Amino acid sequence: MRGILGVIAFIAIAQGLGGFIGRMWFDREWGFLHRVVGELPLWGYLGVAVAGVAVAVAADRAKKREG
Repeated sequence: MRGILGVIAFIAIAQGLGGFIGRMWFDREWGFLHRVVGELPLWGYLGVAVAGVAVAVAADRAKKREG
């Protein structure tokens, strides 16, 4: 389960940062998140990346606690 959470967290981080960088400097979204959600504000992409980091940290802490 922690492995799946790690993969989901990595995808969320990549999509959040990609969407933010794409809209900030290249005037278009990168990745597939804008196709799923629609029009997401610029800060929304950073929120997705931060949520991904939070899930990754929580999964890593759970892994260290058990092992």
